[in-house]
Parts: sequence; C-alpha cells; structure tokens
Amino acid sequence: QVQLVESGGGLVQAGGSLRLSCVVSGRTFSRYAMGWFRQTPGKEREFVAAISMSAGVTYYADSVKGRFTISRDNAKNTVYLQMNSLKPEDTAVYYCAATGASGSARRSVASYDYWGQGTQVTVSS
Repeated sequence: QVQLVESGGGLVQAGGSLRLSCVVSGRTFSRYAMGWFRQTPGKEREFVAAISMSAGVTYYADSVKGRFTISRDNAKNTVYLQMNSLKPEDTAVYYCAATGASGSARRSVASYDYWGQGTQVTVSS
C-alpha cells in the first residue's frame, strides 16, 4: 500500500513563501508521477502542479504559474511544492497525489490513485 504524508503548511502573510513536502512510502517512488492539488470548502479539488516520474515534465495551473515550483527528490521519496508570492486566494487544503498508471504528469484528479491527508495553507491579507 502506498502512503503519502504532507507537511509544511501553515499561516503566512500575503507575499510570503512556504514549501510543502510529501513523503511517499510503500512502493517505488521513482515509478510514480506526482501531483499537488488544493481544495477549499464547498469547492471541487483543483489541480495545482504535476511532475513526471523522471522530473523531466512539469505542469502548472495558470493561477500559480510563475509563483509555484514543483520538484522531486527520488532518493528521498519526496515531492515538493515551493510556493512564493502567496496570495489570500491560495488559501486551501493542499493534497499530494501519486499515479502509477504511467510516468507521465497528469492534471486531472481522476488520474491519481493515491492521496495524502492534506495540509492547510492559510494566507492572510
């Protein structure tokens, strides 16, 4: 069974930065493409960023492009989301996800097989 554990969330002022981490255990991490998603109350979970298993391909939502960076360290079984220039509208629970279907980065929630428990990010104005 694959387990994902996120950390790094918290409260930050607008314009600040946070780095989220997601440690994956249970299977060969390097075979999974990884993604970050976020969700606010009453809304559907939305795509934030994704990275292929080799880290050669990354995708970003338009709303975070140029501010967020996804990366991975296969030796540490960890995927990161560096978030800069944070805005109040970035406030959400952030989830990491893994897909074993292929090594390709994916944007849709339905493409992912495994999910973490989420970490809260709150950006104050």
